[in-house]
Amino acid sequence: MGEFELSQYKQKLTTPEKAAQLVKSGDTVQYSEFVLFPELIDAALAKRVNELFNVTLRSTCYTRVPEVVKADLKREHFIMEDYHFGNISRRLHDQNLCNYIPITYHMGPRLLKKYVDVDVFFITAGEMDQRGYFNFGLANSVTNAVLAKAKKVVVEVNKNVPYCLGGNQESVHISRVDYIVEGNNPPLLEVPPAQPTEIDRKISEHVLKEIEDGCCLQLGIGGLPNVVGAMIAESDFKDLGVHTEMLVDSYVDLYNSRKITGARKTLDAYKMSYTFAMGTRKLYDFLHNNPTCASYPVNYINDPRIVAMNDKVIAINNAMEVDLFGQVCSESVGAAQKSGTGGQFDFVYGSFESRGGKGLICLSSTRTEKDGTVKTRIRPTITPGSIVTVPRSIAHYIITEFGTAQLKGKSTWQRAEALINIAHPDFRDQLIKEADAMRIWRRSNKIA
Repeated sequence: MGEFELSQYKQKLTTPEKAAQLVKSGDTVQYSEFVLFPELIDAALAKRVNELFNVTLRSTCYTRVPEVVKADLKREHFIMEDYHFGNISRRLHDQNLCNYIPITYHMGPRLLKKYVDVDVFFITAGEMDQRGYFNFGLANSVTNAVLAKAKKVVVEVNKNVPYCLGGNQESVHISRVDYIVEGNNPPLLEVPPAQPTEIDRKISEHVLKEIEDGCCLQLGIGGLPNVVGAMIAESDFKDLGVHTEMLVDSYVDLYNSRKITGARKTLDAYKMSYTFAMGTRKLYDFLHNNPTCASYPVNYINDPRIVAMNDKVIAINNAMEVDLFGQVCSESVGAAQKSGTGGQFDFVYGSFESRGGKGLICLSSTRTEKDGTVKTRIRPTITPGSIVTVPRSIAHYIITEFGTAQLKGKSTWQRAEALINIAHPDFRDQLIKEADAMRIWRRSNKIA
């Protein structure tokens, strides 16, 4: 380590309590994203809750409840907001303790630079390297955009953060950091893969029919991507690539089974390109100093123009419901926010622009309510109050356990017919009646 970097480190080293003193009433404070939670600084800031008023606290997908929120359950001092809901923010939202910030993910850095003022940025990062850089590890995303706007930047060091290679903008030099807090190095939160269902397996069988050698994959999180990954690992596919918003455990298995090489990628050939990662220790160990993987900011990874530069992009995402017009709701149930737009729109749009690409929206045909009532997820119209994540003009493929509906180039009645064909058989007659009432049904139509 150079003398300048070592000297800077010693000068900027401080305590969590002093770092927390940087926050003033009326400030906007940003925490680092996903599993990179600044634990010590958050705990120190919570001790100041009653001194502060109208402080806005923001992050992308909180993975733990901030101590400042636990200390302010009446929301009199801190206003918690999130760019993408996971379990934590969803639960707090239902208690009126957190609000969602609507974004299309690839636009995140630009809207931050244009419209958001950040007073203090508390960021968890790996320990400083020999050249004076702190690596962002598992979350590149909007980090550099926040750094560009923040008036004060404080790094909380966690030695357990894997050193994730770029790409670009994956690190920050000590000269851009105001203070450093040496953390207590807790293990990073692990998110075990969701257990797949039998319906996930049936949907995955239809998904695999849309994949071929040389495809470039984008997988989300959940039971379905795990099944898709496992089935691909057992398949004969060759030379698959990766250009994905989120890197998950499934990709490790696919790489180890030699299905992923990236050899046919047009952009970032031989690299697994991503903007953040969340999974288990297996994934984190795989990423550490691995030149196979390339971390980029989200305005690169998710930009539909960039996505489209690779051929045969296969984007696989989930939804909550789809209506007979082809509108896709993936983030709310009525007015209750459950997730976020995230990069779903980005990848459905970008994959269509990719030569040979396909945007797949996957969902089970029904859902079961708490009282045991079974409801169709292929609906006549979107549930009132629900948010449309992918408009009908952008939607491409819809897949349920009953098959695949390709919507591009189809009229309203052709879409209705295709979607009713993949709805649960118990609901098809009622959906036909609803389509007829909405004048999007030909009387001569026959459902398979």
